[in-house]
Amino acid sequence: DPDVNQATLASLLGVAVGTVNWHLKRLVAKGYVKVKRAQRRKLRYIITPEGLAFRAHLTVNYIENSLKLYRRIRLRVRELLNEVSQAGYDQIRIQGEGDIADICKLTCLEQGFQIAEQDNNFMNSVPTLEVRGMKVLLQMEKKYHGIQ
Repeated sequence: DPDVNQATLASLLGVAVGTVNWHLKRLVAKGYVKVKRAQRRKLRYIITPEGLAFRAHLTVNYIENSLKLYRRIRLRVRELLNEVSQAGYDQIRIQGEGDIADICKLTCLEQGFQIAEQDNNFMNSVPTLEVRGMKVLLQMEKKYHGIQ
């Protein structure tokens, strides 16, 4: 939006107007944004072809990094599920929220694991994949066979 002002941008981004001004000056200096005077005290900010190319580059990097993270999480969960399977379990609990937890759920279902509901009475009887930020950890009690 070439008619947007710095105060509106600052409000939308949740930063100070001075921060927006500083970043805009850097973008102008790098040739990514062009400034034109629209009225006496009003400026228009126009993204340049170089700015569009840079934005496309950032988008591609973001998508590549997201896919790397997706693949890394799936590999980690498959490795953990292998441990769970070798211990004789066919169900798992997932503790956590968000995209990483969703990747865990999809991977578990794909690998044939039933996802157990959160139940405090049986919390330790089913292995748990715990999502902590970008990490996935396995909490599992050893399954005992025979007389204890």
